[in-house]
Amino acid sequence: MRLHELAPNPGSRTIRRRVGRGIGSGLGKTSGRGQKGQSSRSGGTKGAAFEGGQTPLQRRLPKGGFKNYPFKKEYAVVNLEKLAALAPGTVVTEESLQAAGLVKDIKDGVKILGRGELDKALTVKVTAVSKAAAEKITAAGGTIEVV
Repeated sequence: MRLHELAPNPGSRTIRRRVGRGIGSGLGKTSGRGQKGQSSRSGGTKGAAFEGGQTPLQRRLPKGGFKNYPFKKEYAVVNLEKLAALAPGTVVTEESLQAAGLVKDIKDGVKILGRGELDKALTVKVTAVSKAAAEKITAAGGTIEVV
């Protein structure tokens, strides 16, 4: 076999159909769609769930379960490694964190997470604190107050 003998498999490469290009092309006027009717129109197909006007299955079946998103709490998170930059004895509140630029938007409150180490005694007054963060804060001599 030589390079000039290489060719794609028969039928694997087809020429694009150029419809609506005059009567001589064989696909002019109605462009191979026939006369009138649903399938002759653009967008003229029903969705995969359409059942000929019968109530579709996804509407016949009862809804189940519980959606929590209306009640979901979204916290602004701060890790201990960020709090390590604060001075010892500082009272850490949601407003002070925002003023310091550690939190952009308070949302439903601030949660302190345990990544990093803390070697200063801080008084933390926030909405939520993870277990790991609480252990590290108290081990460093700090206090936690959940607001």
